[in-house]
Amino acid sequence: MSADHVLEGLNPEQRRAAEAVRGPVCILAGAGSGKTTTITRRIAYQVAAGAFRPDEILAVTFTDKAAGEMRSRLAALGADGVRARTFHSAALAQLRYFGYDPGRILASKALLLRQIGNSLPRPYRFRPAGDLATEVEWAKNRRLDQGSYAGALGEHQPPIPVDLMERVFRQYERRKRDAGAVDFEDLLELAIRQLDDDETALVEVRARYTAFTVDEYQDVNLLQQTLLERWLGARDDLCVVGDDYQSIYAFTAATPEYLLGMPARFPNALVVRLESNYRSTRQVLELANRLVPRLEGAAKTLRPTRPDGPAPELRGFPDPGSEDALIVQRVRELHGDGVPLEEMAVLCRTNARSADFEQALHEAGIPFQGASLLQREAARGLLKRLRGASGPAAELVTRVARDLGWVDDPPDGLGERELTRQNDLARIVSIAQELDDASELEAELERRFGASAVGGVHLLTLHRAKGLEFDAVFLPRIEERELPVRQAKTPEAVAEERRLLYVGLTRARRHLFVTWSGKPSRFLAELGVETKPLVAERLSRVPEAELPPEVRALKAWRRERAKADEVPAYVVFHDSTLSSIAATKPTSLAELGRVSGVGPTKLERYGEEVLAILRERREEEVEHERGVAADAGAVGAGVGAGAPLR
Repeated sequence: MSADHVLEGLNPEQRRAAEAVRGPVCILAGAGSGKTTTITRRIAYQVAAGAFRPDEILAVTFTDKAAGEMRSRLAALGADGVRARTFHSAALAQLRYFGYDPGRILASKALLLRQIGNSLPRPYRFRPAGDLATEVEWAKNRRLDQGSYAGALGEHQPPIPVDLMERVFRQYERRKRDAGAVDFEDLLELAIRQLDDDETALVEVRARYTAFTVDEYQDVNLLQQTLLERWLGARDDLCVVGDDYQSIYAFTAATPEYLLGMPARFPNALVVRLESNYRSTRQVLELANRLVPRLEGAAKTLRPTRPDGPAPELRGFPDPGSEDALIVQRVRELHGDGVPLEEMAVLCRTNARSADFEQALHEAGIPFQGASLLQREAARGLLKRLRGASGPAAELVTRVARDLGWVDDPPDGLGERELTRQNDLARIVSIAQELDDASELEAELERRFGASAVGGVHLLTLHRAKGLEFDAVFLPRIEERELPVRQAKTPEAVAEERRLLYVGLTRARRHLFVTWSGKPSRFLAELGVETKPLVAERLSRVPEAELPPEVRALKAWRRERAKADEVPAYVVFHDSTLSSIAATKPTSLAELGRVSGVGPTKLERYGEEVLAILRERREEEVEHERGVAADAGAVGAGVGAGAPLR
């Protein structure tokens, strides 16, 4: 392919970056700005223009999928001899090239850490191995070992007490070594040491690769940066591309500072900003750009290239049930207008929150993909312990959940997986309170959260959504303690939460929905949203006189029913469920059964009574309206007859 043909179709910013075949280049690529197109065209142009041979170029990215896509694009552009690899596969290739066998590579740390975790004191014994693995990776990516780990924590909080985490780290390294195995971080460390200890290897590596391209450079950590510096040496044929606004992996020790510091390390670096967005409408970008003044870093204001679309919908709700109902309604409307379900996504801060929408979509008969409470640790562990058990559901399930480490009010500092597990256990305990016998639990969980057919609406965390895009994006629960998440205590942590919101906003091509039902997030004010006071999430916090008449009637009925059944009021119905019933005003058992929080057992037990109350309210409203009309008619007649006005 000719050099000129390689550059066809690029906008001026992209072309400027692609034509810079030598010297340090820093590409600050905004969301949806065509960064992969730009760097693959640049690499192909390096080859087509004769600046480098394909085998002299190493392109590094973070996932096998991204590396594979890069290789495919380069091959189509006539540069199929370029090496496109992840950091880890490049390190492994280097080690093996020089005859070093690192041993068995652990595909996951989880199994080994689960075994170690089982020996911890009881309050910490059930912490997910994934949280322990993330902590080990955080330390090793900062090039810390068991001896230096505790002293380097600073404000960072491990998922378990420091002394216990030190013990876990020490045992993990010992058991791994005894098994003759290495993990992915070891591959990078071994590759660094190989080049530090073997001058011949260092010279040969630098002779082999003379030009480097690094994708997603905002996600580089100290360990990866150190290996890159060994490969590069004193040379400057380095191109990096990234977006500090999308730096959301601090929990792995990633930092955007290497990207932002590129011009300082290479004073003659060419810095190119890609700000033309090929993904989203002007309306979506205008909302996302409102966060830019608070994102700091390298200023980038996205410019639209697509036709206009509808304005984003930003709404608050009095309770989560009403919020969920709106999302279900909008999904149905969009699908009816021709938007495929697979082109819609509900993006949540945590996996545990996704379960809200698993249940709402499942009960509405809308297929979904990407989330599964039933496959997560809490449900699997609890159901395994309950297998074959029968008896009072609330009592048995609560006891088993306590045995598994569930607490009513999880403390701060938990890892995300443990917080998800705690929230999942709390959800299952709540569902069990609606059932008579524990033997009904598995079927009820399957009814609410069972897997859909292949395809459907995507349920993803904001982290997993990075790099993806959809025609319609829903961002629910934009609230304090949700986004920013409750663990975000420092300015740096809050800043990363803000970047997560930015990532979520910029996933949308055309339709964007931002909703909340608790205390509005501080980020909403930064988006210019005026959040009006709503009915509180818990009805018990609202003066009785201020509640809608239907809610007052339902609360009065619930009090009497709970007293008669000798159970707490929330066991009959949660506040959010009463609000949803009052808002939707169902007129049949079928309609009532579609309200979130009304399962088959409650429908059978309370359905007719609830419908009777709503029916009475409707009749009272009709009588009231008739009375108002009659009074108006009488006044009109009196005025016409010359009656005195009072």
